[in-house]
Amino acid sequence: MKLEDEYKLLIGAYYGIQEMDEYDLKVYILKEIEECINSFIETSPINGYDYEKMALKLKEEIPLKTKLQDSLIILNRIDGPMELVLMIKKRIKDLN
Repeated sequence: MKLEDEYKLLIGAYYGIQEMDEYDLKVYILKEIEECINSFIETSPINGYDYEKMALKLKEEIPLKTKLQDSLIILNRIDGPMELVLMIKKRIKDLN
């Protein structure tokens, strides 16, 4: 996976979880993903890459279903709460 793809995955996951208004504790998960994003930027810098501009662009361009799928991948990596995983899976199923 290229560095740009990894960044897109993290950003997609962040905005996917942000869409989960029915999950009361999402602010804690968002904080943890934000820390993952900052750590990624520090450890794997991409020369000439405008992270903030790309994040805003991705927020608008990535479909909700993809954001939610990215969220599932990242939640698996960070051992996120099963309750949120199940809520996201249900939401993806409802989108189909």
